[in-house]
Amino acid sequence: MSAELSKNNNAALPVLDFNGKSDIPTDAPNAIEVSHIVKKYGDFTAVDDVSFQVKEGEIFGLLGPNGAGKSTLIRMMTTLIPITAGSAHIAGHNVSKEPDEARRAIGVIPQALTSDLDLTIEENLNIYAKLYDVPAKRRKEAIDELLETVDLTKWRHAQTKTLSGGMRRRLEIARGLVHSPKIFFLDEPTTGLDPVSRVAVWEMLTSIKSKRKLTVLITTHYMDEADRLCNRIAIVDHGKLAALDTPEALKASVPGSTVIEVQFDNPPADWEQRLRGLSEVTSVQHQAAGMYRVLTANGSRTTTALVEIAVDAGVPVRTLTVQNTTLDDVFVHYTGRQLRDELVKAHQFEMPQRPGMRP
Repeated sequence: MSAELSKNNNAALPVLDFNGKSDIPTDAPNAIEVSHIVKKYGDFTAVDDVSFQVKEGEIFGLLGPNGAGKSTLIRMMTTLIPITAGSAHIAGHNVSKEPDEARRAIGVIPQALTSDLDLTIEENLNIYAKLYDVPAKRRKEAIDELLETVDLTKWRHAQTKTLSGGMRRRLEIARGLVHSPKIFFLDEPTTGLDPVSRVAVWEMLTSIKSKRKLTVLITTHYMDEADRLCNRIAIVDHGKLAALDTPEALKASVPGSTVIEVQFDNPPADWEQRLRGLSEVTSVQHQAAGMYRVLTANGSRTTTALVEIAVDAGVPVRTLTVQNTTLDDVFVHYTGRQLRDELVKAHQFEMPQRPGMRP
């Protein structure tokens, strides 16, 4: 599937025929509906007129750098902060007008690890189940089942402070599911985890989602995470929706099907311009230390031409790799810059007395 994608233009984002990683019927109802949502803190606009829908059973990703507005979007959708303008409906409930009903339909895993360190794994799950009024008999069944699912059964009596980061994240996932929600929100679920733990969390989420028929919304700044997990991805930058489609369609929408990463020793000042002039090159990004990222419609032809001009100019090639277009190239294409962690100024605000109130 290909779709016309509009750069930095919410209104022109297409309505898509969905063909993601799992079979989601095209006529499946929407589990999440976000319409022209805005969040302002004084003069600062953290989320700027964002609209999208998530179908039941879909894994939907919000991809963007730190400070892009992803966490603010989740906080509005989960009733934690009030919406300045627009609306969000979760499982059919308006989060501003029916916050309690919306909360009962969702499980939320925040970016920070929030389980009580002095309690055991089982005690953390039990308290959360009681907060959601899960009946006593069902509590025990749910906790036993979840501990098995996240592979923590033999540590159920261990204090949370003794767990590794990956194990604590698995506990957080189990805790968010103890009341059997229909929709699961995860904010940067693998930040700070080692590569092995990250992959384990991915596999766990995929398994849980299929067994429980969950709708999942995940925020991330990891390209491989979004590509591996998500049926569709919304790229968020500076509070705006830059593009939305399946990972495959997003990558296909970028001119040039092949990426050449090449590092030169002491290239001349006009080297980027010379690379742009090579046959079938669609884009050149000068990174640092003589490293260039070249997008091309013909990888073999451009690679040959690139080596030839380097030899003719006496510019040594230090390293050269060829790969397919990635989500990193998609992000650069739609935002004009690389996806990277950024320092952002924290904007102070007063939390309202109850969720749903407008600031």
